[in-house]
Amino acid sequence: MTTKELLLQQIEQLDEEELDALFAWVQQFLEQKTSSPDDDFLVRLGDIQIDGPEDFAENLDLYLSGEKSLDAHLR
Repeated sequence: MTTKELLLQQIEQLDEEELDALFAWVQQFLEQKTSSPDDDFLVRLGDIQIDGPEDFAENLDLYLSGEKSLDAHLR
């Protein structure tokens, strides 16, 4: 039996509510399949916002080590 036949056999056992949920899941799966992973990553990366001091990027190592405090700059 092929995978498609096995899927159809299982789908036939679902009630209407379960079919609606499955259909929504299949649509979401197909949308993700057709979108480019690079585009998704770049969109998500562009959405990142960091609230910090003006010298945060320049002195990241100092903030990570605790030599500089974020609390002092965010007040």
